[in-house]
Amino acid sequence: MRFLKFSWALAAVAGLCRAAVPVYDFEVVHTYPHDPSAFTEGLFYLNGFLYESTGLEAHSTIRKVRLETGEVLKKIDIPPQYFGEGIVNWDGRLISLTWRSQTGFVFDLATFKQQKEFHYEGEGWALTQDGKQLIMSDGTPQLRFINPKTLQETHRITVTLDGKPVRNVNELEWVKGEIFANVWQTNWIVRIDPRDGRVLGMVNLTGILPPGTSISSPDGVLNGIAYDAQHDRLFVTGKNWPSLFEIRLRPRSVVSR
Repeated sequence: MRFLKFSWALAAVAGLCRAAVPVYDFEVVHTYPHDPSAFTEGLFYLNGFLYESTGLEAHSTIRKVRLETGEVLKKIDIPPQYFGEGIVNWDGRLISLTWRSQTGFVFDLATFKQQKEFHYEGEGWALTQDGKQLIMSDGTPQLRFINPKTLQETHRITVTLDGKPVRNVNELEWVKGEIFANVWQTNWIVRIDPRDGRVLGMVNLTGILPPGTSISSPDGVLNGIAYDAQHDRLFVTGKNWPSLFEIRLRPRSVVSR
């Protein structure tokens, strides 16, 4: 997905490292199996199960997964011309994006039967929801807020770090009133204020994969955040990773320039 120039990725990492906001490290609470063939694009947790979307043309899927074992309980294939992207649940439905096709789909959450499709401008990357609206990333520093009934955009915010726009905001998750987001091709998650887009803190996940872990894809980067609000559990994984991790955040420091 999205074959970013390497220099852009280096610039993103450098910018994050210089930021003057709280930084969090992590500890792994539990490690779960994850399908290493899953090119993870979207992830959320609901009622005891994970829901995951995978990408790549002719290989994109949406799955219901048993957390404890990684077993795929239900799966549908996205039509082969589409590159599957983010997913979110809303009122008994599952809403999904595609990358460059400007096309999204609405499925019945229980059966995965397609109900309709919808359209949007630009690229589709990730989705989450705050209980009132859907929130969408598109690879730019902007996040779109979308009416879940009409699937029409209502407004946008720009994600900024120390006043500068943050590129490549990817997979999203709503966590305790904040938007958590992977920054694509980095080991960072940023914590975003949904009111104005300011980055409130950053999570450094460098080293979460055990040394020697084999990843089948050269694009097997960190991507995938899910939150179990009932039990206050935060999960992360990556594209083609063999594991999914429940993590706990630990404040580190404020990084100064």
